[in-house]
Amino acid sequence: MLRRPSGVTVGGMDHDEHGTVRANGIDIHYVAAGAGEPLILLDNAMVSSDPTWAAVPMAYAGHLARLAERFRVILPDARGSGRTVHPGGPIGHDLLADDAVALAEALDLGAPALCGFSDGGEVATVAALRHPGAVRAIVNHGGYDLFNPDPEAPAAVMTRHMLGGAPDATEADPDLVARGDEMLRGMFAMMRADHDAAQGPDHWRTVVATTFARITRPHGYTLDDLVKVTVPALILVGDRDPFCPVEEGAAAARALPGGELAVLPGTGHAITPGAIGAVMDFLG
Repeated sequence: MLRRPSGVTVGGMDHDEHGTVRANGIDIHYVAAGAGEPLILLDNAMVSSDPTWAAVPMAYAGHLARLAERFRVILPDARGSGRTVHPGGPIGHDLLADDAVALAEALDLGAPALCGFSDGGEVATVAALRHPGAVRAIVNHGGYDLFNPDPEAPAAVMTRHMLGGAPDATEADPDLVARGDEMLRGMFAMMRADHDAAQGPDHWRTVVATTFARITRPHGYTLDDLVKVTVPALILVGDRDPFCPVEEGAAAARALPGGELAVLPGTGHAITPGAIGAVMDFLG
């Protein structure tokens, strides 16, 4: 189902369309803008396409206008987040990757480019692994830490501490974390405004819990698997990203047959105008 928006503005522009489409057994909500070659953007699942996230540097919502100058941009809400309802159960990278490819098929996009940030970068890469020929190129921006199979790797430990309150946490504890972290307290407030409005009271807690389960342990793929990704692939990273070091990014780019590495100076784990420029340069 496609429909014209009613006063929906994200990234400084009105969307060409927004709606839902049936794909991989669920109704995926998305917004779209622009024309040209199709580009699917994959956020981390704690954010969504909602205008709430337009000013947040971990979401693509504020960058649609620029990307739409060159591409037909599709920004879906990940399964279980925003307005995309998940029927229940774990939400792993394989499932999200299958969702992205099914979305492209349902929208008749052919073989689009996939560009993902953080957890979304992992999803874009897994999609290219699982579905050869279904995508024309991928951008993995700060989303290759889980290709390290060690569950005690620094990024995994930091993530468990960030969402669970301790390096050895086994589940999310947003109340504990928010009491000591002003940034996450603000993040959780935005999640309430987004996810709870879309799917009911306290749904934001479900989003945090499912995200924790997915991103605090390796997903089962390693750098050795990247040889199977034959499409052009950009590994994009900030030189100050604490989760995805440049050195690991270089190793990932070398493992990809069509891999390139771009390092953003003076940049941490964030989507910046420089990052968007690098994506546009790579995808042409």
